[in-house]
Amino acid sequence: MRVLPPGLYAGQANKVIERSALVTRRHWVIVLSGLLEPVFYLLAIQVGFGVLVGTVIGPAGEPIPYEQFVAPALLGAAAMNGAIFETTYPIYFKLRFNKLYDAMLATPLGPYDVAIGEIGWATVRGSFYSLGFVAVMAAMGVLPSTWALLMVPVAALIAFAFASVGMALATYIQSPTQFDYISLVAIPLFLFSTTFYPLSVYPAELQWAVQLSPLYHGIELLRQCAHGVFDWAMFGHVAVLVGLAAVGVIATSRRIGAMLLR
Repeated sequence: MRVLPPGLYAGQANKVIERSALVTRRHWVIVLSGLLEPVFYLLAIQVGFGVLVGTVIGPAGEPIPYEQFVAPALLGAAAMNGAIFETTYPIYFKLRFNKLYDAMLATPLGPYDVAIGEIGWATVRGSFYSLGFVAVMAAMGVLPSTWALLMVPVAALIAFAFASVGMALATYIQSPTQFDYISLVAIPLFLFSTTFYPLSVYPAELQWAVQLSPLYHGIELLRQCAHGVFDWAMFGHVAVLVGLAAVGVIATSRRIGAMLLR
């Protein structure tokens, strides 16, 4: 009760998700167009420079084709980018101009319902795209094992974690130009979280910095699931993402409450 005090959570976050689904139903072409992203990504890897790289060391220590190394990482990066996109500018618009949340809080909904509902919808969309990504991987012969299906819930966890943080950051945005600061963080996370090359290529003094990236932990989880390699380190990766999600949800809820329940 100290985390969810009475009056701030009505247990109706599903209503926010339902509203978002009804709105998105009118723009289904835009949703389906997002499924083209994995096709372009994987074609570039498999037909393009993946042929030049050859093999790299996989999560079990064995050589694997480069496309099998990069594909799970691209799935994680797509989940991160999609979640951040879904919960930054759209949330800023709803909060500052559309005044949607003012209307929601005039109903029995509380700020925690709004936060969990919006973050939950971003996770639903991210899971939908993840299914499409995995289907394209299977069609192109990039899935190394049947354990790779576990990448879908892992990608959903990545989307939830970054959506919660993205929405929290959106509540602090005062001008559209400030979204450049979010890109300034997201792009290095995409490039330097072992997305395209393993951790071992970094100097020893920089490896700890890479391991601070939440996306790094998500990518490691995805690679291990893709190849059916399970160990105790996976619990640490999960804990980082769950902790990030919890911090984001609480921060978002408190910010919305402070801004709109004054």
